[in-house]
Amino acid sequence: MNIKVTVVPVGPLQMNSVFLSTDDADNPEAILIDPGGDPGKLLRLIEDSGCPLTALLATHGHFDHVEGTAAVQKVHDLPLHCHPDDVVLIENMQQAQTAYGLPVHPVPRIEADLIDGGTIPFAGGEISVTHVPGHSPGQVMFRIPGYAIVGDCLFAGSIGRTDLPGGDFATLERSIRECIYTLADDTVVVCGHGPDTSVGRERVSNPFVRDL
Repeated sequence: MNIKVTVVPVGPLQMNSVFLSTDDADNPEAILIDPGGDPGKLLRLIEDSGCPLTALLATHGHFDHVEGTAAVQKVHDLPLHCHPDDVVLIENMQQAQTAYGLPVHPVPRIEADLIDGGTIPFAGGEISVTHVPGHSPGQVMFRIPGYAIVGDCLFAGSIGRTDLPGGDFATLERSIRECIYTLADDTVVVCGHGPDTSVGRERVSNPFVRDL
């Protein structure tokens, strides 16, 4: 399974949308994770790839990670798959956008079927789903060989906020220690904001959650 991982910062909060595509000429396929702001940029990326889009996925339901979804859905008639515990965040994202003084976007059509231990077929293999709550109740991590796409669970030298509704530091710490730091050290961690990092680097140097 040869998968190209393209990270595209979008929207006013420079959230990282993640575009997975294959170079299999006989069976091209693409998946878009966290369709945040700048949907025009994301639609051009999909078109330029030449790969049919087969799924829209959300690491979690905060508005900056899903606000461009409805515009993408006008072109690609796919539901946004999310964890059931974050449905309320997506359904109420317009209130959150208003509270931050940001433009309001349409609420996307969702399918709350991502569960811990689940898989998503892709490129002749599968993407694994792990529930990693703490930043939000329904935060999930997506894994493909060599990569962990963690949303706002873990950042390079930092961690996700836990002071938002549904956040909890002890829960996030447990998610990081038990689900991320147990991966191979050379696993590339694709974060929801900022640069990529690695499991090994964060495990020994992250000032918020360091290896015990």
